[in-house]
Amino acid sequence: MVNLAAIKVTPWLIINLVLIGIILYMFGSWLYYRVQRKHLGGELSEEDFEKTMRKAQIIDLREKKDFNANHILGARNMPYTTFRNTYAELRPDLPVYLYESGTTLAVRATRMLRKKGFTNVKWLAGGYEDWTGKTKTGK
Repeated sequence: MVNLAAIKVTPWLIINLVLIGIILYMFGSWLYYRVQRKHLGGELSEEDFEKTMRKAQIIDLREKKDFNANHILGARNMPYTTFRNTYAELRPDLPVYLYESGTTLAVRATRMLRKKGFTNVKWLAGGYEDWTGKTKTGK
């Protein structure tokens, strides 16, 4: 049996425990969003996204300055920071395709929209960073 009273608390022990906690948090967060992506099942490859996007509402979750610089042709900007206030502008009867720089915010937004009654919500695998299709560049 380990005698906890005999363990000497040093600054190095505290630093190591904090670092271990940070690593566990990062791994847990990564694992959580990986499981959420599989559970929601709305990830679209670039090819599928591009083939079916004309029938969908394409939403860019990045901030306005990023959207203005460059975005997927036909997309609307609804930054994730204000998405809870602006999602009501979307039609629940039409498919909603989300994208951002990566995928974490798109998964969060998908989960929120599904809770609000949207049934056909998908997101771009890899996010905008991996997009090679048509874009519109700002001025």
